[in-house]
Amino acid sequence: MIYHLFLVLAIFAIGDFLGVLTKARLSSVFVIMLLFLVGFMTGFLPPDIIEQAGLKDIAKWTTGFLVFHMGTMVNLQQLAKEWKTVLTSIISMILAVVAGFIVMPFIGRESAIVSIPILNGGIVATQIMTASALEKGFTMAAAMGALVYAIQKFAGTPFASYFGKKEAEKIVADFRANRLNPSINNTEDLEVKKITFYDKHKKYYGAFTNLGITALFVWISSIIGKATGVSLSIWSLLLGATVSSLGIVPSRIMDEAKATGLLNMAAFASIIPSLAQISVEDLGNLLVDNIVLFVAILAILFVAFYLLPLWKIIGSKNLALGVSVAQLLGFPATYLISNEIALAVAENDEEKEAILDAITPKYVVAGLATVTTLSILMAGVFEGLL
Repeated sequence: MIYHLFLVLAIFAIGDFLGVLTKARLSSVFVIMLLFLVGFMTGFLPPDIIEQAGLKDIAKWTTGFLVFHMGTMVNLQQLAKEWKTVLTSIISMILAVVAGFIVMPFIGRESAIVSIPILNGGIVATQIMTASALEKGFTMAAAMGALVYAIQKFAGTPFASYFGKKEAEKIVADFRANRLNPSINNTEDLEVKKITFYDKHKKYYGAFTNLGITALFVWISSIIGKATGVSLSIWSLLLGATVSSLGIVPSRIMDEAKATGLLNMAAFASIIPSLAQISVEDLGNLLVDNIVLFVAILAILFVAFYLLPLWKIIGSKNLALGVSVAQLLGFPATYLISNEIALAVAENDEEKEAILDAITPKYVVAGLATVTTLSILMAGVFEGLL
């Protein structure tokens, strides 16, 4: 078991290393998926390596924990202030769904149903959809979903970076022409922070306490889910957002429990078995299906937010297009991209601050709204369509 666990984590580590080395130009997720795929096809890795590494059972309960954790990250006040960004993100997700249904005759019904929520989100949506597909015997659809997750950041990053840089260049031009006030600060920084129940009793919230609290609410979510027929993931998300907004639990509760890395790894590992089902013959077809899917979604987003007037919601064609692909990236990728844009375009700290003030909130809110909230709701719905 330890040997196979080492192999799994070694592959994850290689992906991390190359992601940092290339400044995310080479997606760590893409590298990890590719290494596992090659390992399965060459016979170097056993197809049941995740089970042999002792990760199969852990992965079964990580979804609820991670979704509850993501719920505690949702800042309802920030989302309210960036309502135009959220609206643009919602429209973008609807357009991605439309793109998925348009290409359904080419890639197959099950593959389209599995892929659409993954296009809209991140690892939790991927875990939900691939697990559901494998459970129902749709192995190729599960493999398609795993590859979509592996490739989506690779497809979305250049799009978000290119149009973000074009917007940043306009911001810097305005700044240098003294048409932009560099001293604009968020008014929320001047507000007195409300002392919550968590703030008053923070010393009692140790790692085990935070894990226990999360387990409690995930258990409650499972009970409500069975009673209502609505996915446990949706209830975990809603309960996480509610208790965090009330100040009962800390934001990013699994970070406070020092458990995020382990849970992310286990959740990621849960989608790996679907890659073991891919043969060399299947791989060619799956890659073609992925190309068709991503060309369709990027084309429909470009038409909607560059050629049609939907960009007026957010007020900028470049920002609208950058926000539209946040669903392919998620947080923290959107945060990292906005920082990379600022570093690439700005020539001093003031210009960097001006760019970050204009771009970061929109990219971050779009990433959080799609991946931590809306995509999980979407996965809960599409899971029932398989």
